[in-house]
Amino acid sequence: MAQTVYEGMFILDAGKYGRDPEGVSGQIPRMIRDNGGEVLVSRLWEERRLAYPIKGHRRGTYWLTYFRIEGSRVRELTRKCQLSDTILRHLFLKIDPRLVDALVQHAAAGQPLPTGVQAVELEIAEDDEDLVEEDAEQTEPEE
Repeated sequence: MAQTVYEGMFILDAGKYGRDPEGVSGQIPRMIRDNGGEVLVSRLWEERRLAYPIKGHRRGTYWLTYFRIEGSRVRELTRKCQLSDTILRHLFLKIDPRLVDALVQHAAAGQPLPTGVQAVELEIAEDDEDLVEEDAEQTEPEE
């Protein structure tokens, strides 16, 4: 089966992450690899106060990971995240293949990432600007 690239956003228990950052964050790539996946980039996003308590926690550490895995293995990975006592929430998004390289490069550089929707809108907007410039060159001024 073909592997697909996913973006994984994890909210980790900030207290446990504070006491053992490498151990807590290290479980994410380990779970992905144990399920036959390949981690492309995995890094701290930010720590912040949660909008509402999750499992009694008011703060969370957000961890961003891009990984390649067979689609059939995502359900198993989801189950392992649900059973983890350090992962409060998780979200997996399937990434458009045209955006993978740019998103992974930005994440690896530690730069803020546009969401997939914003990246597509930016790509479309840039294409529209090119079309507008081409149209302006091809049309003659109206009298």
